[in-house]
Amino acid sequence: MTDFGVIVGTDGVGAAWSAGVDYVEPTIVGNLVVPSQDGGWMRAPHYDGALSPSFAILFPGELQLADPSFPTERIDAYLESAMAIVGSAAQPGAKIVFGSGRARTLPDGVDEAQGRALLARVLTRARDVAARHDLRVLLEPLHRGETNMINSITEAVAFLDEFAIADVQVVADLFHIMTEAEPLDVVREAGARIGHAHIADSGRIPPGQGDWPLAAFLTALREGGYTGPVSVECHFTDFEPELRDSLAHLRALDAAA
Repeated sequence: MTDFGVIVGTDGVGAAWSAGVDYVEPTIVGNLVVPSQDGGWMRAPHYDGALSPSFAILFPGELQLADPSFPTERIDAYLESAMAIVGSAAQPGAKIVFGSGRARTLPDGVDEAQGRALLARVLTRARDVAARHDLRVLLEPLHRGETNMINSITEAVAFLDEFAIADVQVVADLFHIMTEAEPLDVVREAGARIGHAHIADSGRIPPGQGDWPLAAFLTALREGGYTGPVSVECHFTDFEPELRDSLAHLRALDAAA
């Protein structure tokens, strides 16, 4: 059976466990990693909880990863601090989802090839720093409303191949797949390239409240060879009861599949 978790900030962890998740996927920026008084980064004093198997939202928006005028030393310094902090809160081999749409957006006037090369450098650097802390970085495609670079699983795989970035897998997120109208067959065909999954229902409401093909998505993941956990990432109105219902719905679909 699949493990189902939820992406959540520290203030929702207790309710998430009460709702019956198998794990929590904490956010990094503004939750686990926060600015320090000396201009660097530190572990949030309020952060407390069990060691987690995955984390979301790697980069703060002010770090412009595809902008040649932005100082690379600021990006590298952030990675050194953030990965050490995440490592202190992570299970061995934990996954870090590299979405961060605003940070990786190609600025107006910047040559696309140059921006892609800069983003490849950041991803490679993130992979290598993460590995020193027994962490794994995964690339998440995001829909065009969130970023103008890497909007589909197909584009993510092509990007990794173009720059020969080994040991980085792709996140299959149903919200972005549906928003970009990417066929679910791509999830199946990507196979071993997928290393993590996020799920939501229509327009990012809780699973079970809409009409998106949740069962078909789970089936495509399994048929493609992905057997790992799936994290709920959606907008809740009443967090704990809605999450509890979503988990029951997803587990029923998973059992039927």
